[in-house]
Amino acid sequence: MVQFGQYPRPVHTVAHLSDPHLLAGGARQYGAIDPEAGLLLALDRLRRLDPVPDVVAFTGDLADRGEPAAYARLRELVDPVVADLGARVVWTMGNHDERAPYAAGLFGSSPDHDAVGPQDRAYDVRGLRVLALDTSVPGYHHGDLEDSQLDWLADQLVVPSEHGTLLALHHPPIPVPMLPVAAVIELQDQHRLAEVVRGSDVRAIVGGHFHYTSWSTFAGIPVSVASASCYTADPAPLDRLISGVDGHQAFTVLHLYGDDADRQVVHTVVPLAQAHEVSGHGLDVVPALEALSPEERREVISNKASDLNQG
Repeated sequence: MVQFGQYPRPVHTVAHLSDPHLLAGGARQYGAIDPEAGLLLALDRLRRLDPVPDVVAFTGDLADRGEPAAYARLRELVDPVVADLGARVVWTMGNHDERAPYAAGLFGSSPDHDAVGPQDRAYDVRGLRVLALDTSVPGYHHGDLEDSQLDWLADQLVVPSEHGTLLALHHPPIPVPMLPVAAVIELQDQHRLAEVVRGSDVRAIVGGHFHYTSWSTFAGIPVSVASASCYTADPAPLDRLISGVDGHQAFTVLHLYGDDADRQVVHTVVPLAQAHEVSGHGLDVVPALEALSPEERREVISNKASDLNQG
């Protein structure tokens, strides 16, 4: 495609999904939510993305009860889509996941293997390093990191990666002003993580856990929290401490640019629900636009009096 603006195409595209909360046997959350339906909507949206994602990162709570059958179903749904895209899938542990069935179902560890240790893994995708950090605490919903995990992370970051590092974890290291009670189950002792990542080549941190989209910075690094594909938390409920709702499900897309675009990272929310179109143009106009000079293209698209803008 012709470059329409000042920036080249991104070097990497990362689709960031979170909190599918799959249940075995098609069970529903709270008797109302079909988590598989939400995941299928997200996967359908993935196929529409351009540029096509080269990383599909899931930041935890993959299985609502840690059931082996739920992890198997997750692979059945996700693997063919990721393969068709030519992407690399990154799995991350969440507080609802259980380490032994997670490791067995997603990484082929033997079911009789004592896979109780943290599930931290490193990936390299065409020069982009993705580090999946397990912030889960067995038996609890809050997050924490062991000394050995921070040592592992520090060792990984000693040598910068060609295109930098993306850190994926379930419990995002940010405040939760829209859902204050959720601070009880946030990542503990966040200053310890900050000491490791500050000044490193980590370009972005992605997480989930809170079931609504949010952004912040941490140790000078952009943090992106993706909404859930199952149900979401209403950040402005009426007379409720917490309100889980069947709406506003979404995932986030990260576009990572190279040195020629100052290594910017752009975060975009992609809603799962299909909305009614009230204006737009079909792909049939693209060849005509590409055939124009940059100056002609600006007149057609930017000039308020152009035929295109006059409808």
